[in-house]
Amino acid sequence: MADTAAVLADLRAEGDALDDLLTDVDEAGWRTLTPADGWTVAHQIAHLHWTDHVAALTAAGSAGDEDAAAAFDAVIAEALADPAGFVDAAAADLAGEQPSTLLARWRLGRSQLLTVLPDVPAGTRIRWFGPPMSATSMATARLMETWAHGQDVADALGVPREPTARLRHVAHLGVRTREFAYSLRGRPAPAAPVRVALTAPDGSEWTWGPDDADQQVSGPALDFCLLVTQRVHRDDTALVARGGDAEEWLTIAQAFAGAPGSGRAPRTETAGTAGPAETAGTAP
Repeated sequence: MADTAAVLADLRAEGDALDDLLTDVDEAGWRTLTPADGWTVAHQIAHLHWTDHVAALTAAGSAGDEDAAAAFDAVIAEALADPAGFVDAAAADLAGEQPSTLLARWRLGRSQLLTVLPDVPAGTRIRWFGPPMSATSMATARLMETWAHGQDVADALGVPREPTARLRHVAHLGVRTREFAYSLRGRPAPAAPVRVALTAPDGSEWTWGPDDADQQVSGPALDFCLLVTQRVHRDDTALVARGGDAEEWLTIAQAFAGAPGSGRAPRTETAGTAGPAETAGTAP
């Protein structure tokens, strides 16, 4: 869909947008609970830092750094020892730091990732917690997570965010992970293709899939991105599904790796969670 340099530029911009949101947040703001159950703003940034740091390790390993590859092996070993809790534990370990220290850590980690990804040789698949991926897919996954966790932060602080064209990366990942969402539930995805037509923030249309597909999804790109990152309940979107397979997909869509998320409860009910124990999204 896009070359690595373009995705990296958008990843940098997405991180900068979240950084700007955090600039004037005081200590109390950092300790504010977000929609993810038990996670504060600090937990969200701690998680982003940890995943950026680990992504930088594995990317550097793919670029030939043997020490970085060994460090990633150690992370994998820790994850295998506690597959259900290692992501939460990593976030909790850092969330108690002073906000200024945590913010500096996150800035350094994402800078390192932006520096090392261009060094990954073309055609190399980077090891990850889900399927290995290209440098472009890794950058897309990190953008998706930065945007999604940034949404949690914005919701916690009550700050509206203007959707941007960068949502196309998130939407693309959401479409690409359709089969992945089914596999997480031990089921094959329906064979029939799905046409996805989304209204972009500027009013243009983004499309995937054959024009004549019987199964179709349409609606605002923002709603689709919120849904595939499990930041909104299906009932609280303006998405329209035509066909049973398309509708079913929208109830289980998941663009991030990890166990199947429970998603958010409808706004008319008590807020649910996206399940904070998620790692960076995969792009099969």
